[in-house]
Amino acid sequence: MSFKISIPENAQRLIRLLGEQGHTAYVVGGCVRDSLMGRVPHDWDICTSATPQQMLEIFKGIRVIETGLKHGTVTAVIDGEQYECTVYRIDGEYTDNRRPDKVTFTDDITEDLKRRDFTVNAMAYNCTDGLADPFDGIGDIERRIIKCVGSPAERFNEDALRIMRAVRFSARLGFDIDHETALAMNSLSKNLSNISKERIRSELWGIMNSPSCEKIAELICDFLPVFTEIIPEIGDMAGFEQNNPHHDFDVLYHTLNALKGCESADPVTRLAVLLHDIGKPRCFQDDDDGTRHFRGHGKISTEMADEIMQRLRFDNETRHKVCQLVCYHDSVIEDAPKYVRKWLNKIGAEQFFRLLDVKTADTKGQKAAFDRERTEKICRIRELAEEILEEKQCFDLKALEISGKELIDIGYAPGKKLGDTLKLLLDEVMNGTIPNEREILLEKAVSIYNNDNM
Repeated sequence: MSFKISIPENAQRLIRLLGEQGHTAYVVGGCVRDSLMGRVPHDWDICTSATPQQMLEIFKGIRVIETGLKHGTVTAVIDGEQYECTVYRIDGEYTDNRRPDKVTFTDDITEDLKRRDFTVNAMAYNCTDGLADPFDGIGDIERRIIKCVGSPAERFNEDALRIMRAVRFSARLGFDIDHETALAMNSLSKNLSNISKERIRSELWGIMNSPSCEKIAELICDFLPVFTEIIPEIGDMAGFEQNNPHHDFDVLYHTLNALKGCESADPVTRLAVLLHDIGKPRCFQDDDDGTRHFRGHGKISTEMADEIMQRLRFDNETRHKVCQLVCYHDSVIEDAPKYVRKWLNKIGAEQFFRLLDVKTADTKGQKAAFDRERTEKICRIRELAEEILEEKQCFDLKALEISGKELIDIGYAPGKKLGDTLKLLLDEVMNGTIPNEREILLEKAVSIYNNDNM
């Protein structure tokens, strides 16, 4: 593979300063991998033979954050950009599956690369020495493989979060996972119980934010022990047959097919698709003929999704958005303007379009006989919503051509009655009963006021 890495001027400056004092230094890790793949790196990390104290001395005149002196890291800040600089090191024993008990500094770049997670991340580069790649990371990029450095079991026993990182890198890069690495991921998935929920959530979010929904679904299927370790409720979906005219698959494979059919790149939408039917195994009734129903499963799935997201320490806003989509995913939406306006009023435009994406994905996970008709209806609803927004039709109080102040001017007192009148006027406008015109709305408001005060 031919390549040339253009190191940013400020990162090159730090490498040069270290070299002038007799130390070696390289850019390392993800920035090297992304550069070799023709991607734009987000961060430029540097590794060096200089100790943290030597770096503090060498970087005098540059703003430095003492990020983690104990573990050999300082962060140099130049022109507002941060460059994490870490001494070559050898990690000691990991007794908690999270972090090394101690680290030993070394002057050997190969020893430093040996402790890293995957071969594609275990490469370093500088303009003088070129590429340091002792574990054939460049070959694994060409083969499109995620593979552990050395023994997969050792790497995952050191830090179990690397199991989730392998899934995320596979999803993000579109790479397969090496067979031995994959076996170790599933067999050691229990070690994820030692990892903080916040770290797991961050990796899960990264997976949901990767390019291909089809790849995400494939990875969940291949690494079911991993995903059931972080979301045990997913395990109940596997093998739980639906036994009704709408479905060919059990709950899990319906969900994975829905995820494959999700056309949205939005992680909120994707997470809602993953969780939309998670309550079905706890909410079913069987007829005498064996037909299975899941009445009320939206409510149960919402409660479970909420509990799962709280457990994984999701922020309240994201949790609310996902749970709202799960709650309404099975709701009937009629393809007529007044109903679409009411839904836009109820959950807002952004959430409404997300809901349509969830419903489309859900439909694609059902029997093919239901796909075309339902998908066409959702398309009509989407077109209506886009038309309503383009024409700036009224579906909320902000767009109503009358305000509370004007109601007070005609005699209304501030309070519940005023608010109820505004809502009534909005309902009539959304229903198409009256136009959103100030004079007509005022006339209607006066009529309501007079009737109430007769």
